[in-house]
Amino acid sequence: MLVSHETPICLLDESRGYNDFDYALVHLFETHPEYYSFFKSSLSLGREVLLDNSIFELKEAFNPEKYAEYVRELKPTYFIVPDVLEDAVATVDSYTSFKSKYSDLPGMWIGAVQGKTYDEIANCYKCMSEAADYIAISFDFSWYQEIGLSQSSDPVLAKLERMCSGRQKLIKMLQADGIWNYNKPHHLLGCSLAKEFAAYKDMPSIRSCDTSNPVVAGILEKTYIKGIGLREKPSVLLADLIDAELTKDQKRDIIYNANEFKHIVGR
Repeated sequence: MLVSHETPICLLDESRGYNDFDYALVHLFETHPEYYSFFKSSLSLGREVLLDNSIFELKEAFNPEKYAEYVRELKPTYFIVPDVLEDAVATVDSYTSFKSKYSDLPGMWIGAVQGKTYDEIANCYKCMSEAADYIAISFDFSWYQEIGLSQSSDPVLAKLERMCSGRQKLIKMLQADGIWNYNKPHHLLGCSLAKEFAAYKDMPSIRSCDTSNPVVAGILEKTYIKGIGLREKPSVLLADLIDAELTKDQKRDIIYNANEFKHIVGR
């Protein structure tokens, strides 16, 4: 599995040493031209760049028209088509509308799966399986709280563990029901707990993932437990730390955590 961890601007150049590809949040292009330039440079170096529509940070997808302009300018390796959080019908409509307006955009098209129930998620998955080049699955569906498992008495940890096991269970259900498309690459969006990714070592159709978890943990001077990661999830968004200036200790912890994350995914 290829991994990428969103990183503050001051460490972007060094991040190429621990990231397999570079993950861009489009809304930061608006305010940080040096951030945009980094990804343009990565492409010139032959690295893969994934452009995200910033829905997790903004709670709604970045303006579609502006997004299309950035895709056309940057020419990323692949990009996530604007979607709608936990709304399967609106997400499919958004994908269809975006495709009809901007069918000439360069790069591979990633269709994000959305929904509030298994049936909604499965139906959205089927549509993306047919229409998109690449399929993305989120870490934080509210439905995971219904199907995920946890033995923790701590409500915060229990919620994280249900997210962790919930996505694992969703993938198994899609496979058991004959819905999973083994012929298309899949991307896992974000994570609750890093230990989740050990479950996907033998699933080559899960090609990539992104999470800022090792980086944010390092900034907060928290280091991964070998084979597990953290037993908690820092609540701060990396996008809010994009301008952070890092100490040597923070950089050391980030690099250590990123390497440990690779071990968890079986690298």
